[in-house]
Amino acid sequence: MTSPSENLASLGVELPEVPSPAGSYVPATRAGNLVFTAGQLPFEDGELSATGKVGAEVSVEEAQKAARLCALNALAAAAEKVGGLDNLGGIVKVVGFVASAEGFTDQPKVVNGASDFIGEVFGESGVHARSAVGVAELPMNTPVEVEIIATTGE
Repeated sequence: MTSPSENLASLGVELPEVPSPAGSYVPATRAGNLVFTAGQLPFEDGELSATGKVGAEVSVEEAQKAARLCALNALAAAAEKVGGLDNLGGIVKVVGFVASAEGFTDQPKVVNGASDFIGEVFGESGVHARSAVGVAELPMNTPVEVEIIATTGE
């Protein structure tokens, strides 16, 4: 059985630096054996991967890629809180927010970008409960925001 960090490396992906919070919060917090992340945006090299509403300026495929980046950033925040990706035992919940154009109802397809990526990294221990919520606006005009709840390996 391979570790999450080995799986991430096999995907050719590295955990990014956790960005400084843009408000009065922390990127991740721990309560017992649970780690909760703040909502993470699809930053890549300090830039948003996309802006706009899904179903208008942003396609489902672009939004899925953005959701994957959000999940990567959430994993980075959770891993930093516990001293490394392999110190996370698994992912128990994913919440995805999708800035949706009027009439857009494929939020679950968008958030699959995050869920599928987590499955690639964690395998069976990445199977999670999930919410995919359509919203009118998100910070910085991003199309997707994702937060996770993880367990520690303890």
